Amino acid sequence: MKVIESPQEMQNWSRAQAKAGLSIGLVPTMGYLHEGHLSLVRRARELCDLVVVSIFVNPIQFGEGEDFDRYPRDLSRDLDLLKKEGVGVVFAPTATAMYPEKERTIVDPPTGMENRLCGRNRPGHFRGVTTVVSKLFNICLPDVAVFGQKDAQQALIIEKMVRDLNFPVRIVRGEIVRELDGLAMSSRNVYLSPEDRKKATVLYRSLLMARDLVGQGVRKTSQVRKAMFDMIDQVDGTQIDYIEIYNARDLSELEEINGQVLIALAVRFGDTRLIDNLLLEV
Repeated sequence: MKVIESPQEMQNWSRAQAKAGLSIGLVPTMGYLHEGHLSLVRRARELCDLVVVSIFVNPIQFGEGEDFDRYPRDLSRDLDLLKKEGVGVVFAPTATAMYPEKERTIVDPPTGMENRLCGRNRPGHFRGVTTVVSKLFNICLPDVAVFGQKDAQQALIIEKMVRDLNFPVRIVRGEIVRELDGLAMSSRNVYLSPEDRKKATVLYRSLLMARDLVGQGVRKTSQVRKAMFDMIDQVDGTQIDYIEIYNARDLSELEEINGQVLIALAVRFGDTRLIDNLLLEV
């Protein structure tokens, strides 16, 4: 397995593979890999001749007071996991390599999507995401890029960016991978205390309850949201950031649940903020 740190070297490698007629699947990550990431790697391997995994904790998508400095990092562990998955190349640049100049070009996300869900209380977050993903596409030159459904808003924004800016890359979403008790796998789960880890299962339970309510014929988004809020609020020590039900294609607001909908939530357990979501077709 080849580890590349230089953006220019990575781009040269990708060009050589394209000339040889080989397709590239990219899995962008911030490292500290878990089974959810590895499932994306396997999906990319199904679709392409070669798999590139990027590992880069992107500083410009973290706001003031967020967890950039303490975000879990273990490159040696990540490389061992990727080697077992048969990954050909890992792109692991430094922040200086990715952003060599203080003044930089920024790629703005679509406003209507950026200011909802996670973007509402994390100003500038998705600007950092669209900027770094644009750079990764230009550096790694993938034919396919695989993103996780757990970050549904991110996936939607990237899909629209690709359409709007005519990136020659196909975006594929990988399903959410969960622990046995339903908690969505996340690098941030390591922050949870044992007590908060047990409490965090309420996220998926509330999503399943919402699904059941819709299955029973409840269509008012306000009614479903309130039921979810009440369930989570009963758990001591939780702080609800948002619970929303949106159109799954463009994040437009809904009063009635109909068509393809995204039920998404973000909740803090102690100092740890977790997100989860569920797609429904009604």
